[in-house]
Amino acid sequence: MHRNRIEQLKPLRKHERKRLGIQFLAAALANGYLIGYAKGTIFTGSTKVACVPVLNCYSCPGALGSCPVGSLQAVLGGDRHNFSFYVVGLVMLFGVLLGRLICGVLCPFGLVQDLVYRLPTKKWSVPINIDRPLRYLKYVVGLVMVVLLPIFLTNQFGLAPPYFCKYLCPAGTLGGGIPLLAMNESLRRMIGVLFGWKMLTLIFILLAAVFVSRPFCKYLCPLGAFYALFNRFSFFQMHLDQEKCIDCGLCEKVCPMEVEVRKNINHPECIRCGRCKAVCPTHAIDNGLQLKPRTVQIDIK
Repeated sequence: MHRNRIEQLKPLRKHERKRLGIQFLAAALANGYLIGYAKGTIFTGSTKVACVPVLNCYSCPGALGSCPVGSLQAVLGGDRHNFSFYVVGLVMLFGVLLGRLICGVLCPFGLVQDLVYRLPTKKWSVPINIDRPLRYLKYVVGLVMVVLLPIFLTNQFGLAPPYFCKYLCPAGTLGGGIPLLAMNESLRRMIGVLFGWKMLTLIFILLAAVFVSRPFCKYLCPLGAFYALFNRFSFFQMHLDQEKCIDCGLCEKVCPMEVEVRKNINHPECIRCGRCKAVCPTHAIDNGLQLKPRTVQIDIK
């Protein structure tokens, strides 16, 4: 039985090595300004006006583009409180094309969580009565911290800080705050309570990621919540062939987001990581860009 288990997991290991390579490549492309890390400076070139599809802090020394969440907050929190059709439209385009494939394959902080989860420790499963309500928290974070607070909670000049970036985002602390502080003594002298809070938040999320797969993606990421709305309708789709499925349940055992694959393979929580496809013994699972609807055959008896 142990040998059979090893044989079943061989394709999964091969798939994970390939996915890990793509994740590292995506992170490198989004943060390709290597001089920034050496000098402790932020890239300010022309590409910074464009948004990348993932959480990738504007203040990260290597960032070649802007974070869509930070960009949206900057516009909403300005003195005119404009709505950025450019940012929202671009993120909608990403969502329509790929859905949460972006979370599973392209996001640098998703990569960090995956690497931390590989540490050899006992893993936890959050009780379902706690897990399910917590899954909605990321939608609350998106609505309140990204949209409502920048509009309504402003200073005497009508301006608002980027609340999510300033008080919660661990990706910004890890990718921007820590490298800049490491290279700038003047910034280190200015460290206060706020940075201490951000570091505690980052440490808590990374510690949780050691025992629980992708806790930030499951419970707190507003961008993941937005892409989740498009999962069922995006061009990139998962497909389960019910005729080939033997109900072994391996797909659900390896799913990092604990999706009930056999019931709803295109669930909003699915990050399209492809682990279910890799481990399926009968090759009943497929994925890819679907430009036209699949033909559904119905037998009437």
